[in-house]
Amino acid sequence: MCPPSSLPLSSTNPGTSAPEDPPPDLVPSIPLCLSAYDHVHQNLPAPIFNHSVRVYLYVKSLAERAQSPWATQDRLRILFTACLFHDMGASNSANDSPERFEVCGADACAEHLHAHSVTDAADVHEAWVAIALHTSPGIAERISPLARWVRLAALADFDGLRSVNPSITGSEQELLEDEVFREGIEKRFPRLDPEKALGDAVTEQGLRQPKKAPPASWAGIMVRAHQEDPEWEGVNKAF
Repeated sequence: MCPPSSLPLSSTNPGTSAPEDPPPDLVPSIPLCLSAYDHVHQNLPAPIFNHSVRVYLYVKSLAERAQSPWATQDRLRILFTACLFHDMGASNSANDSPERFEVCGADACAEHLHAHSVTDAADVHEAWVAIALHTSPGIAERISPLARWVRLAALADFDGLRSVNPSITGSEQELLEDEVFREGIEKRFPRLDPEKALGDAVTEQGLRQPKKAPPASWAGIMVRAHQEDPEWEGVNKAF
């Protein structure tokens, strides 16, 4: 298991965005979600934090459009926490763990849910699976609605929908490719080159802890791309 997400991190986190009071229209106004927002904001660089919030806004809209139970007040808190934590494996607290970055994020999310008295094991499991599989093409899209939407939203934010299994619906594609929607959320939570920040973080972890980057995993493929061209300074070619 990864180190507890509550472990203190360095007091300096380069690139962290300036704090803002979470507006009620963005963060469900309950302790679980307010705490998740604050914790992720403090422990991830701004490019990855902003990406995580944009993923939430996409996933929330997908759930609402599908009239899913995930859009109801009770389950939205789980959806919110899963989205915010989906890249927490890239935080400093996960650096020395041998677990994959996806598993570290999933473990951190489960720990946060338990700490806030989420006792429904099924909800915790749903969140864990959505995070652990969000880099697993062809599996995340089919294992559960939440896992599907987290993966689709992350891909959409990285302009990666072209790699999605053709099972994506017209309604999902319409929302995820809506330029007005994208411009609105990116104005509030700017991109700040998240591909570079996340790719570098995951690759550096894999180089330091090879067990974090099994050969066929996303991290492993990026580590291999870096090793093949170590002088490359742009976004990892396998991102």
